[in-house]
Amino acid sequence: MEITSNHINTMGFLRSHHIIDLFCFVDDLIPPSLGKSRGRPSALSASETVTILVWDILVLRQPTLKDLHTKLLMYHQEDFPTLPKYNAFLDSCHRALPVLATVLRQLLQSKEAVRILDSTKLPVCTLKRADSHKVAQNIAQFGKNHQGWWYGFKLHAAITRTGSLCSVVFTPANVHDAQVMPKLLNQHTKIAVGDSHYGAKVMGRKMWEEYGTIIIAPPHFTQKRKVVADWQQYLLSIRSKIESVFDYLKNHLSIVTSFPRSVNGYLLNYLKTLVGYQIIAGA
Repeated sequence: MEITSNHINTMGFLRSHHIIDLFCFVDDLIPPSLGKSRGRPSALSASETVTILVWDILVLRQPTLKDLHTKLLMYHQEDFPTLPKYNAFLDSCHRALPVLATVLRQLLQSKEAVRILDSTKLPVCTLKRADSHKVAQNIAQFGKNHQGWWYGFKLHAAITRTGSLCSVVFTPANVHDAQVMPKLLNQHTKIAVGDSHYGAKVMGRKMWEEYGTIIIAPPHFTQKRKVVADWQQYLLSIRSKIESVFDYLKNHLSIVTSFPRSVNGYLLNYLKTLVGYQIIAGA
């Protein structure tokens, strides 16, 4: 049996044996050359490690890798008989970062013609602890939106009209949304829909010249109202779909965390969450 969106969308139907189906699904996405480890062989293969990380998002939902390791010892010892001790397991997870990124790229809907764009904050700590935060020092930055200030990163994303991810970019919190548009779009993108931050004329002209993409965005509050066609109004009306995606990533899949003790730890949490979400979305 294969992992399908019907299994994933109804979490209650996932059982322990489905982890084997997930392993087969993940293993097919990993190029053979990338799955090979250099140097001393790891106790866990790249496919096994990615499967564990994604299974955590889909089923186990553990806040830290330490808790995840404990759960594996309790419930999945037979599935991973070579599961190493925690420190070696942690090393395997961090070594799997390039593989996890490759799996995510394989799942992205990169040829989608119509994309909805937006960004969301990824704080790494509370604002009052920002000055003493050391883990992401010199990488995380202060950012501000309608919700106020935060310290950390930004997730910039483009999604389809049904909610699947097309492209994602992580930046420090102080990077403006419009600056990331060239990385969120490509030659397949015909229409991009965003909020007023994406409506700058200069960037809109650049996207048209590079990709032939039309940018649809509401006018900034300082601008005069614009005349729009019915189809443009419809696309603007479904722009809030991406807010639902961000809400699911944060409130159900816990993409925002303060537990990692390294920048790689944050990236690992972000990537495994996005891979899990993309599977849930039925990519």
